[in-house]
Amino acid sequence: MKRVIPVVSLGALLLTALPAHATDSGPGHRDSYGTKAVYAPGQNPRTYQQPPAGYTAVFTENVSRHGSRSATDGEDGDTILALWNQAAADGQLTARGRKFGPDVEALEAAMSAVGYGNLSGRGKDELRATAVRLEKRLPGLFSSIAANGEKIDVVSSGQGRAVDSGTVFATALTDADPALKASLGTARVDKNLLYFHKSAGGADYQKWLANDERLASTLKAVTDQPASHRAAARVLGRIFKPAFVQRIVNGEFAATADDITAATAVYNLYAIAPAMSEESPDGRGWDFGRYLAPRDAAWFGYLSDAEDFYEKGPSFSDSDITYKMAQPLLDDLFKQVEAKRDGTSTLGAELRFTHAEEIIPLAALMGLPGSEKAATPGGTYTYANNPWRGAEVASLASNIQWDVYRKGDDYLVRMLYNEKEIAFKTGCKPVSKGSRFYDLNELERCFDRS
Repeated sequence: MKRVIPVVSLGALLLTALPAHATDSGPGHRDSYGTKAVYAPGQNPRTYQQPPAGYTAVFTENVSRHGSRSATDGEDGDTILALWNQAAADGQLTARGRKFGPDVEALEAAMSAVGYGNLSGRGKDELRATAVRLEKRLPGLFSSIAANGEKIDVVSSGQGRAVDSGTVFATALTDADPALKASLGTARVDKNLLYFHKSAGGADYQKWLANDERLASTLKAVTDQPASHRAAARVLGRIFKPAFVQRIVNGEFAATADDITAATAVYNLYAIAPAMSEESPDGRGWDFGRYLAPRDAAWFGYLSDAEDFYEKGPSFSDSDITYKMAQPLLDDLFKQVEAKRDGTSTLGAELRFTHAEEIIPLAALMGLPGSEKAATPGGTYTYANNPWRGAEVASLASNIQWDVYRKGDDYLVRMLYNEKEIAFKTGCKPVSKGSRFYDLNELERCFDRS
């Protein structure tokens, strides 16, 4: 049954962030969820800068990752339950471990009911709340869109969770301002723009991802190191008795999983559980944190981040293969603003819905905070030497938004990253020191759009 959210309840979300992690031990553990971290807006809307005198909002656009979702398949649950069932038969479960199997089965049942890879209740709430905050941030713009018959374009990658994200977001906008219903066009799909890592534009990337020896050897070195095996033993030791853990380490169950693969399966369930919080018993959360000590969740979070960093993000400093394919998406951000300036667009808003595989490269291409630094030749990405964190770069429902303001023939652009006002890349000059507003001509110069 479709859930109906009253407009008044949406309004209550305007200034309130969804809990960053309903089941963690504390705020310091957000990074341990990597790109599975649930959404939290980065700034209180009351603290946004006001545009310079005389400027009026005339356009807004975004690139948004889909909201919180279930796991894309049941592989992790199947893997660890196969070991759990064997340990149960052998009398090799710890007291905590006896609870683990039923917890996994309940989480897997909830994800199966939602549909693997589909938006969860929390994911829908994240998108609704973000849409309402957008409308409240730019009330004059949306009133103008409705009054002038301008259009709101909704476009997605075509993948179910992205399509559904666009639908939920657009519905929340029209619930907040019913006059916008006539402005919404038919949602469309653009795979080349919003699923480029698996489209023709990503062909070179796909070959690199499958065949690059440096990438493979780097990720193997990061993952298969003593610290990983020690962390894996500690994770598995919370569930299985020492003798059974040793059997896993010795390779007795190699056909199912080795020690790192088994512990990673536990970690992956831990990481996805907060995204499924509304589907937990009585909505209390799943508390998978009991199965990983904070330091071990942090370690496996690092391993997850390392994989995303090298495969999708800034990666190696002598290569742009992971993010150059995001150029058409960056071009589209500019083209929409330029069309507005040139009087060739009837759009008041362009709303795009995509995936981490697009947000992460776009962030690297644009030099957004945390995505400026690649790994140097001979060096290895670590938390100590690089600020890149999946939870901050591309959490679930993460977004990049551009607001456009006009005064006569002058146009300014303000960027928000996860709803936090941020500067454009180094070399771009704002209209005044400390301002988050940039002249469009200056951005065109800075991004070499000659």
